[in-house]
Amino acid sequence: MKIGILGGGQLGRMLIQEALKYDDEFYTLDPSSDCPCAGISHFTKGDFNDYQAVMDFGKDKDVLTIEIEHVNVQALEDLQKQGIKIIPSPSAVKIIQQKILQKEFYQKNEIPSPDFQVVRDKSEVNFPLPFVQKLNTGGYDGKGVQVIRNEKELENLWDAPSVLEALVDIEKELSVIVAKNDKGEVKVFPVTEMVANPRLNLLDFNICPSEISDEIQTQIDEIVRKFIQAMASSGLFAIELFLDKNGKVWVNETAPRLHNSGHLTQEGNSNSQFEQMYRVVKNLPLADTDADKYSGMFNLVGEDGYQGKAYYEGLEEVLKLPKTYVHLYGKTETKPGRKMGHINILADNRKELLEKLTTIKSMILSLIHISEPTR
Repeated sequence: MKIGILGGGQLGRMLIQEALKYDDEFYTLDPSSDCPCAGISHFTKGDFNDYQAVMDFGKDKDVLTIEIEHVNVQALEDLQKQGIKIIPSPSAVKIIQQKILQKEFYQKNEIPSPDFQVVRDKSEVNFPLPFVQKLNTGGYDGKGVQVIRNEKELENLWDAPSVLEALVDIEKELSVIVAKNDKGEVKVFPVTEMVANPRLNLLDFNICPSEISDEIQTQIDEIVRKFIQAMASSGLFAIELFLDKNGKVWVNETAPRLHNSGHLTQEGNSNSQFEQMYRVVKNLPLADTDADKYSGMFNLVGEDGYQGKAYYEGLEEVLKLPKTYVHLYGKTETKPGRKMGHINILADNRKELLEKLTTIKSMILSLIHISEPTR
């Protein structure tokens, strides 16, 4: 089968790496000729936001999927009309890639999400402080999102179509990954607990299983049920959640693709999110998602103050540790905050896992430099 992927980043790379044990041909479209997928797929250099580039790329594929949501949806819709199988559906991608449509989707389907106001520009802002401003399109990894806490910070408002969202008093940030194939089979990975890097505003590390009550798990189960029924699309979806200090679960946002919070499934679960995505694309029976042990994941990001060729120092010390697994993304260039790889860790209990995560984080900060080595 010819499987096309829009985007050639690390998510596509890890999907292809997992699927190499099967018999399929993988094709990728990306504007960068040295993207992580370039060396392990039939690579086409092109812009996945360009209508004609996507049409030309997808027209001879058996199935077309995405590893980034910021793609040309009109091309996906037209390819679907021509009989090309698109996963997830173009309508699902369209809803999720626009924050306004995404929030309205939650509201329409009674999926709990913080109160919001839609604005076309900053002159329309009429929402109680504090709030979060999310640009309608283009945001990812914390980009296109800012917190406005007081009157003075109103000066920082972006003058663009946005969602203004009530600021949640967060107890924990959680994530749940759900998959659905064309046969209607649904599988859900265990809920993970996410710890954000406050400076970079992206995921620092995550923990599975999360420490939540049965009542909170029931709320999440209901959110997943409503979401997968209303979205009406096959695919793999990562639903990012807030647990507030009153025990209420809210949807933050959803990704219609493989997700950073699912990386620990590579060693921590019976099957990974990448195995699951492959099965969704092929419409095969979905894989067992059980967590074997406690697992955690730590992001390796580009060092502050350096942009250029990537060098890794100190990885040997980490590789000496038991039940510790390094995954690098094959990116030749680094810049501050850029995701360059991740480390997965297994443990027998939560206390041991947190201790190992803390130890490895301190080792990374002191030993690993994703930058030019000192000469």
